[in-house]
Amino acid sequence: MQATGLAPAEIAQQSFAIIRRQLAAQGAVFPAAHAAVVERVIHSTADFEFAQLLQLSPDALEAGRAALQQGCHVVVDVNMVRVGISAPRLAAFGGDLYCFVAEPETRTYATELGLTRSAAAMRLAAERGLLAGSMIVIGNAPTALLEILRLIEAGLRPALVIGVPVGFVGTVESKQALMAQTVTPWIVTTGYKGGSPVAVAIVNALLRLAAGGAPEDVD
Repeated sequence: MQATGLAPAEIAQQSFAIIRRQLAAQGAVFPAAHAAVVERVIHSTADFEFAQLLQLSPDALEAGRAALQQGCHVVVDVNMVRVGISAPRLAAFGGDLYCFVAEPETRTYATELGLTRSAAAMRLAAERGLLAGSMIVIGNAPTALLEILRLIEAGLRPALVIGVPVGFVGTVESKQALMAQTVTPWIVTTGYKGGSPVAVAIVNALLRLAAGGAPEDVD
């Protein structure tokens, strides 16, 4: 099999052109910023069903873009999400990226409190003062999202919660609970689908929007 001979930027441009044609053929039309996120998710998953599954609170995109431009913390549930987010783009705004799931303190905390490590990591981040005004990104663990919802009920106010865990146990319910609360902007993928690639795609799309770029821009 021969290589395409195309540069990465050309491959990205052609890929997004295909995505836009397919969405247009399906009659899927979104406002520009919403479309940028949908396109990036589809580009990462090759799954056009996300055009219907991706749901956003009315203020989600502006809240996320503004928080990034102000150099917010981005706190994620698993390292697969952390490594996929564009660190240079985030650093350009003065933001920083945190994931505590693999820390020894988190393991100890989870055992002592009877929590999953993902949930314990979120509680630890809250105790370190990293969640208020932050962008919280859950790509894998419904228990982490449920812990964030508990903290929101207790008064926590993140800038945006991206809740796209994948799986079957507690996944749908955690997303529905996030959509039901009205104090924090949110982005979800309804149903069982989601995952780390989806979470990464959403954050990177928001980083591009914050920088005034297009979804197909390459890092």
